Amino acid sequence: MALLRLCDITISFGDPPLLDGVNLNLDAGERVCLVGRNGTGKTTLIRVIDGQVELQQGEIIQQQGLRIARLTQDVPANIHGTVFDVVAAGLGEQGRLLAAYHHVSHDYAQQGTNRLASELDRLQRELDASGGWQAHQQVETVLSKMSLEPDAECQSFSAGMKRRVLLAQALAGQPDILLLDEPTNHLDIEAICWLEDFLLRWPGTQLFVTHDRAFVRKLATRIVEIDRGQLNSYTCDYETYLERKQAALEVEEKQRELFDKRLAAEEAWIRRGIKARRTRNEGRVRALKTMRQQRRERREVAGRARIELQAAERSGRLVIKTKNIAFDFGQTPIVDDLSTLIMRGDRVGIVGPNGCGKTTLLRVLLGDLQPTSGTIRHGTGIQIAYFDQLHSQLDDERTVQENVTDGTESIVIDGKKKHVLGYLQDFLFTPERARSAVKTLSGGERNRLLLARLFTKPANLLVMDEPTNDLDTETLELLEERLLEFSGTLLVVSHDREFLNNVVTSTLVFEGQGRVKEYAGGYDDWLTQRPEPEPRAEQPTRKPAAKAKPSPSKADQPRKLTYKEQLELKDLPGQIEQLEAQQTELHATMADPAFYQQDGPAIAETTAKLKTLEAALQQTYARWEELEERQ
Repeated sequence: MALLRLCDITISFGDPPLLDGVNLNLDAGERVCLVGRNGTGKTTLIRVIDGQVELQQGEIIQQQGLRIARLTQDVPANIHGTVFDVVAAGLGEQGRLLAAYHHVSHDYAQQGTNRLASELDRLQRELDASGGWQAHQQVETVLSKMSLEPDAECQSFSAGMKRRVLLAQALAGQPDILLLDEPTNHLDIEAICWLEDFLLRWPGTQLFVTHDRAFVRKLATRIVEIDRGQLNSYTCDYETYLERKQAALEVEEKQRELFDKRLAAEEAWIRRGIKARRTRNEGRVRALKTMRQQRRERREVAGRARIELQAAERSGRLVIKTKNIAFDFGQTPIVDDLSTLIMRGDRVGIVGPNGCGKTTLLRVLLGDLQPTSGTIRHGTGIQIAYFDQLHSQLDDERTVQENVTDGTESIVIDGKKKHVLGYLQDFLFTPERARSAVKTLSGGERNRLLLARLFTKPANLLVMDEPTNDLDTETLELLEERLLEFSGTLLVVSHDREFLNNVVTSTLVFEGQGRVKEYAGGYDDWLTQRPEPEPRAEQPTRKPAAKAKPSPSKADQPRKLTYKEQLELKDLPGQIEQLEAQQTELHATMADPAFYQQDGPAIAETTAKLKTLEAALQQTYARWEELEERQ
């Protein structure tokens, strides 16, 4: 039996309906990817399953006690508190009690006052009465599995780390079905790969929306497509889905051609003046009326964007040449000693973790920022078009049309005058939508509008900062085709692995501490050439792992170990083993429900002992690592 069934669901915010009598089953252990064009209702369907949208028709049938959790598309700006607070919030009232107990326990371990002891006892009684200790164990388990430090402050995290915390919050309630709306948004490539591996190991049912094709290929066991208000299910991998989808569209096109021919023939017959009131013709007249109704109700396949790039006159053969350039903000190095040569026709991808300085590097290469040291030389005849990931070039209060033409009715494309509404239809904006304010647009529509604005101007150097965000797959593939046909030079920042593989000819990769190294080819080519990646400093772990560091240069070689240090090194593995055994023992003690029947101060004392033990273990690992390196 399915975990959840949608039966004849209809949702409409106008005409035609967004979801028109759809049905869907979700079975245990499935990983279902929901695909479709921007605005077809993917997020709405997820909100229907989550109970956030009231049904206009149909019903939802689900197993008794079914638990559903949802990871929203955007990372909220107001995530405050510790990791433990945010994750526990996913458990409602029990989570509030757990967060309060966690803070009071921490304060008691530091201060040990009678007031705090009394507060601990009160919270303990409330948790006993509500069965909260099992929830406490759930939170601890998910924090451990996702390598999150409970006392870290979320406000200082990157968007990628915040999304990891929000995923932990969704998983803390041990859901049967996990709903993920664009889970790779705001994530860099390393975080996306981590998320893929985590979700592959997670045993529950998943329904996710994403435009990341590599993500779909790795995770999906079934594809469900929303098309013209209907759901079409494909139990296959992504490549097979694309083949079956194309075949279905070809069959549908042939059937519609035959239908239209029959309808035209019947219309010609009725116009010839046959006396339709005769009994033998009444059935044919009724059939014609039915065909007319079917034709009126037909929902056409959504149009395909018609993106065209305007190439300016060719630039000089040299576009950008850098020699030993460096750039930093205060004491923070962004780029250190980068030398590269970008020639006409090159398509260069820029890859790196969130916050490493990719956009800054673009501005340095373009001359908007002067390097701290080194030299940059630009070629001749360069005309730049810049795609800004923050959409700062768009005026939210003006209409779509006004943002493209600054108020005029026509634009010039390849030397020919064209009405702006016709031009915007090439980017899938209806005349009504073109007259709407930009602030009403979705993320995908904003990206399409920025592309439309960008391509009104001839350019031979195209600079694009995260152009693929929120674009549907068809528009994304068309953009790739046009970039491949573009005769000029391309600089592009992207976390979309398939986009990089399909478009770029070389890749500049941020490798930490300002190091930027150039590799031939796209993302997969970089994977085969790169050195072993170093751990990310922004992703705190609950248990540090010993990791070999690169050997220092001869000039920086530390002194050799003394006899005393050699004995210390010999004893360290035993000390680590002993500390880990004590840690395991404490974890087992705290996992026992009887542990929480003790007085609050006793629980706080054990919790403090565990934290002290973990700190000692971290110091011992660091000392072992230091001595191993010097040896």
